Amino acid sequence: MDIAEDAALVVVDVQKGFEEVDFWGARNNPAADDNIAALIDVWQSTGRPVVYVRHDSVKPGSPLRAGYEGNGFKEYVEGRRGKGGGAELLVTKSVNSAFLGTPDLGAWLREAGISQIVLAGIQTNMCVETTARMGGNLGYEVVVAFDATYTFGLEGPFGWRQSAEELARASAVSLHGGGFATVVATEDVVAAAK
Repeated sequence: MDIAEDAALVVVDVQKGFEEVDFWGARNNPAADDNIAALIDVWQSTGRPVVYVRHDSVKPGSPLRAGYEGNGFKEYVEGRRGKGGGAELLVTKSVNSAFLGTPDLGAWLREAGISQIVLAGIQTNMCVETTARMGGNLGYEVVVAFDATYTFGLEGPFGWRQSAEELARASAVSLHGGGFATVVATEDVVAAAK
């Protein structure tokens, strides 16, 4: 695997509000936070750019709503911000795609000449997947560090319910099989980025 010298790590919605189990339910992949931290560390140590994305929910009662404690980044992310040698960007959004936030992520990437992005964060099948799909559609080479993401179970139409693990796998298959992104393990990204 090739990770470009200027590849941007896009850390999606790693916010305290996702710790509210009563709101979200059971998550998958308990190792995700350690893997996200490892990616940030290697990006910072190699001087690559890191984009931190924060979801400012407009839904009343959301654990991610602006002004609420849950809106803030998890401590291990907040503690790493501003510590790297590369460029950093904070994008805020109220929809699923980081490409529809403020400031304009696509414009920032184009201005910097960046064509490869590596995604990690929360939720696998929501904001990570939507950002990956849009990135792929916009012509970026998108890599998803699958085990540096997690999600929660959901109920859909017809009473259908899928577990967090089922949703995460379906997301990975759709992204990788559909050609939107290359879905890989964190250890492979870290090894290629060193």
